[in-house]
Amino acid sequence: MSRRRVLGACGLGAAMAGLRLAPAFAADSDDVLAEAKVLRDPEIPPAGNAHGDITIVEFFDYNCPYCRRLAPELAQVVYDDGKVRMIFKDWPILGPVSVSASRLALASKYQGKFVAAHEALMSTSSRLTEPRIRELLSGAGIDVERALKDMAANAGPIDAILTRNNEQATAFGFNGTPAFIIGKFRVPGVLTMAQLDQAIADARKAARDKK
Repeated sequence: MSRRRVLGACGLGAAMAGLRLAPAFAADSDDVLAEAKVLRDPEIPPAGNAHGDITIVEFFDYNCPYCRRLAPELAQVVYDDGKVRMIFKDWPILGPVSVSASRLALASKYQGKFVAAHEALMSTSSRLTEPRIRELLSGAGIDVERALKDMAANAGPIDAILTRNNEQATAFGFNGTPAFIIGKFRVPGVLTMAQLDQAIADARKAARDKK
């Protein structure tokens, strides 16, 4: 896969002509968009470098084809950079199966395998079904029966995460998946690897300039 390949389509038909960055957090931000709650939800395990200097938040749906197409390139950018803290925020807006996938992935965190579950569910090229979700998670070394029990036992906290994610995505004005917060910038739509690199660089520069 080319390091600089441009993804040809944008989430839910939103075209991106160049990189569009907008401030994510206003000084008078309400509680839903409080910076700490968006960037550091303690209930969502981080990927990448947990102590990184820049946080990327992705709002995604497991059945979103654009999220899947971007996933390996996003992972490569995070790996190459080495100092990015990655937060995956489930925003299941494409139907009941998407909700089921998100709940079971979040339940996998009780095995310490949320990131593995996320990567497994993003790896398929076909639309998810309930049996396919379980097959993918099992193939990633996740105890699916335990995850189902954990999902039932922790239904309240898991649904609270999904509610917070939805409230945040809606408050940010996102219209579809994927959508990003990169540092303190809001970026709707699919990005190329070059755009991701540039957004990370811009976020770092903005952080330095504030000091």
